[in-house]
Amino acid sequence: MTNQKHSFKILLVDDEPNILLALDFLMSQQGYQVARASSGEEALQLLPDYKPDLVILDVMMPGMDGFEVAMKIRTSEESNDLSIIFLTAKGTAEDKLKGYGSGGEVYVTKPFDNDDLVRTVNEIFEHK
Repeated sequence: MTNQKHSFKILLVDDEPNILLALDFLMSQQGYQVARASSGEEALQLLPDYKPDLVILDVMMPGMDGFEVAMKIRTSEESNDLSIIFLTAKGTAEDKLKGYGSGGEVYVTKPFDNDDLVRTVNEIFEHK
């Protein structure tokens, strides 16, 4: 499995530059290809050309929130095989239900444990 990691692409979406940098470093260390977007609109623009296998998506962003982005991703033709992980400070049961309802497969609350997030990402890719 390790030699295949380089073929998996992750799109990171968060309006906090420090979170993007940390996630980029974390996922790059695992051998994944990484692209970053600082807004939902930017993520949707990158999606068709970058064709990620996984989107790690914040919820609370200016403009379009992560739930809206996930719903738009799920209605696009290119997203059939795409996985979505929500990574957010919004952790109520209602938020989680909304996340799963909008197309997320995993819902992780901030602050998050790096090892747990890496394990979650690796598990998603083991099933692809």
